Amino acid sequence: MLTSLSINNYALIDDLQVDFNSGFSIITGETGAGKSILLGGLSLILGKRADLSSLKDTSKKCVIEAVFNVSDYKLESLFEVEGFDYEPQTIIRREILPSGKSRAFVNDSPVNLNSLQLLGECLIDIHSQHQTLQLTNNDFQFQVIDALANNETSLQAYQLQLKVFKELQKELNELLVFQAEAIKEHDYNTFLLNELVDANLVEGELESLEEEYETLNNIEGIKEKLSEAYQLLSDEQIGALPTLTLLKNTFQKLSGMSSKYEDLFNRVNSSLIEIDDVFSDVDMLQESLEADPRRLEQVDTKLKTLHDLMQKHVTKNISELIEVREQLQEKVAVTENLDETISKKEQEINSQTEKLNTLAEVLHKRRVDTIPHLKSELELILADLGMPNAQFKIEVTSVDSFLFNGKDTLSFLFSANKGGSFNELKKAASGGELSRIMLAIKSILSKYIQLPTIMFDEIDTGVSGEISNKMGDIMLEMSKTMQVFSITHLPQIAAKGHTHYKVYKEDVNEVTQTNLVKLNHDERVVEIAQMLGGIEMSSSAIAHAKELLN
Repeated sequence: MLTSLSINNYALIDDLQVDFNSGFSIITGETGAGKSILLGGLSLILGKRADLSSLKDTSKKCVIEAVFNVSDYKLESLFEVEGFDYEPQTIIRREILPSGKSRAFVNDSPVNLNSLQLLGECLIDIHSQHQTLQLTNNDFQFQVIDALANNETSLQAYQLQLKVFKELQKELNELLVFQAEAIKEHDYNTFLLNELVDANLVEGELESLEEEYETLNNIEGIKEKLSEAYQLLSDEQIGALPTLTLLKNTFQKLSGMSSKYEDLFNRVNSSLIEIDDVFSDVDMLQESLEADPRRLEQVDTKLKTLHDLMQKHVTKNISELIEVREQLQEKVAVTENLDETISKKEQEINSQTEKLNTLAEVLHKRRVDTIPHLKSELELILADLGMPNAQFKIEVTSVDSFLFNGKDTLSFLFSANKGGSFNELKKAASGGELSRIMLAIKSILSKYIQLPTIMFDEIDTGVSGEISNKMGDIMLEMSKTMQVFSITHLPQIAAKGHTHYKVYKEDVNEVTQTNLVKLNHDERVVEIAQMLGGIEMSSSAIAHAKELLN
C-alpha cells in the first residue's frame, strides 16, 4: 500500500507531503484544482516518462518520492530479477533535473524506467474511464477467470513445461536444418575422409619417408662414398686402422718408460677402438645397401600423396592432417547418427506434449467450472449498479495448439439490454458501462487475489445518486482487503471513505499553487455540504452531509 507521497517543484505543486492510511480514501476538489496534477506526479513514480515542462521552477530539480509497504505483495522474486534491494518499506524516487534529464531510484539504487514500470504495475492501478480498454483485452479476461479458478499454481507449472517444450522444438528444428545441410555435404565429407583413411597417416611419417627417399634416390653415390671410406680406413699403406695400430704399438713400448707416454697410449687406443667401430658400421652399411627401384617408387608415391593431401587441406604436417581426419570422422558420424538423435528428440517432445495436455486439461476444466459463478456475480453486481439487464456469455474452447496460458480460446460477450444480441465488450458496452463492469470485476478479484492499491479516477462520472451509493459500497467493501482511493465529485461516495483528502488551489505571493490536505470530521462535513449544495451551504445541505457521514 501507498503510505506517503512527497512532491516538490512539480507543475503547480511547490512542496507537498502527505501520509495515507489503509482502507478507503477519498480525494475531492473543484474542477481544475489539480487532481490531475496529483495523478501526474504519481504516474512518474510508476515509470511514466517525464519532460522539462513538469518543473514548476525550471532552475530547480523536481523530486517526487513515495513510500510503499510491500510486505504482503510477494515481490521478493521481482526485486531479485530486476536487481532492486528488497525492503518491506520500499521507497521510490523520481528526479527531473533542470537539464531535462530524469533519474529513478528504488531504495536508493538507480533503476531504468522499464524496471520501474514493472514494479509500478504491482503497486498501484490507476483506473479511469479511459483505461477501461484493459477490460476488453483477452489476456486480462483470462487473468480474471484464472484468479477465480485458483489456477495460479497449475498455470505456473504449465508455463514452465511450455518453456521446456519450446526449447525441445527449437532443438529439433535445428537438428532437422542441420540434417538437411549435412546430407548435402555427407558424400563429399565421406570422400575426403576415405582419402585420409587410405593414406594410413602416422605421426612423424613424413620425415621418415623423405629420409628414405633421399637414400634410395642417391644409392649409387652413397655406395661410392662408403667404398672410399672403407678404403681410407682399411688400406695397408694409408688406411686409418693400420696407421693407428702402428701408432698404438709405438706408444705401448714407450708407456713403460713414463706415465705421460702411457696417457698418449690410452688416447690412441681409444681412438683406434672408435675408428674400428666406424669401420664395422661402414662395412655393414655397404653390405646392406641395395638399389630398390620398386621401393623408391612406393616411397615417391606416398610422399606425393601426403603432400597433395597437405596442400588440399591447407596443413603443414601430418599431425594437422590427422586432426582434419578426426573432424571429418565426427561430421560423418554425426550425420549417420542424426536419425537416431532426431528420433530421441521427437520422443522427448511427445512426452512433453502429454505433460502439457494434462496441465492444459486441468486449466480448462477449472475455467469451465468457474465461468457460471463469475457470470452470476457480475450480473448481480451490475444489477445493483443500474444495469439490471446486463448479461454475459463467457465460453472457453479448446484448440489444438499450445498457447501461453493453456489450450483455450476465450469468448467474452456482453449484452446490456433485454433481448439484445451479444457482442464483444468494446462494441456492446458504452464507456460508463465499461467502468461499472470493471469496478464489478475488480471487486470480485479483490476477494481472490492480493490486488495492488487501486485509484479510481472519477469512475462514477455520469451516474445517479443511488447508483453512486452502490458504487461507494462496492469500493468500501474492496477496501477491507486492499487500499482503495476514489477521486470523486459525488458526495454519496465521498461520505463513505475512511479518510478524506481535499485538493485545492491557493495564491501565495501572487503565484498559484496546488495543495492536498487531510480533512478532519468537521471539515468533511463542510466539503460534502458544498458538494451537495455549492459554496453557499444551506442548513439542509449541512444536515444532509452529516447524515451521509453518519
